[in-house]
Amino acid sequence: MVTETTDKTFEQDTAKGVTLTDFWATWCGPCRMQSPVVDQLSEEMGDKVTFNKMDVDKNQETPQKFGIMSIPTLLVKKDGKVVDSIVGYHSKEQLAKILDQYVG
Repeated sequence: MVTETTDKTFEQDTAKGVTLTDFWATWCGPCRMQSPVVDQLSEEMGDKVTFNKMDVDKNQETPQKFGIMSIPTLLVKKDGKVVDSIVGYHSKEQLAKILDQYVG
């Protein structure tokens, strides 16, 4: 399951384990393509990775803090530290391969 995160909850939502946060906006075409891929991955890897999404129009502090200039951007954190930043659309296979480096 992909959980909505906000500027207020982001640090707490991504503090433990491996997390992937999808930074997106409703008007962004590539974001609309990426979203179902993230949903599928969350079903397959949800026991190992926590999946979040953040609407950059409603939450501007966090994307600014992490220097996110393009969307979709997928931010991977492990135990609260950023370990990867993935910009643009990526397939489920590509994302699974990246996440596998940080789990287990």
